[in-house]
Amino acid sequence: MWTVLIILLVAWAVLSVVGFAFEGLLWLGIIGIVLFIGTLIFGVFGSLRGRRSS
Repeated sequence: MWTVLIILLVAWAVLSVVGFAFEGLLWLGIIGIVLFIGTLIFGVFGSLRGRRSS
């Protein structure tokens, strides 16, 4: 599961950088940041939930 989360985090970070690098794609940068934070929160809460049930 961590491999998928890391791949998604890298993809969202790349989208954010591309979005902020090009002025017309600012919306892509904002979406990338939102998805990055959402994936990070999902990963943290998913790992905490998995530890609790063990």
